[in-house]
Amino acid sequence: MMMNMTTRIQFTSEIIDALNYERDHHPVPLVQRRMWTLWLKSSDLSHGLIAQLVGVTENTICEYFKLLIKSGVEMMKQVDFYRPENALVEHTTSPEAYFRDHPPATIKMAQSQIETF
Repeated sequence: MMMNMTTRIQFTSEIIDALNYERDHHPVPLVQRRMWTLWLKSSDLSHGLIAQLVGVTENTICEYFKLLIKSGVEMMKQVDFYRPENALVEHTTSPEAYFRDHPPATIKMAQSQIETF
């Protein structure tokens, strides 16, 4: 469904219940903000007031609405953070893997080796 200025989101009781729960209980603050935004919209508040209350732009609010219309509440809970990979990552060893391959003879040796990580 394409969203334009006349498109209205139909907030069913199930959607409102999900928004109400996730706005306070989801572990990711960005998702909580999305849920608050949509929950406030379910109360027919204006975009300007919602933007002011939640701390996002009206364009961001429209993006949230588009995502909800296109994919539903479950997609609103997904977050894809950009995590660049360094070329050196493949050459690093975790302390746990190192100690499995090279168990220290004493606690003092382990402490010394941990300090080098």
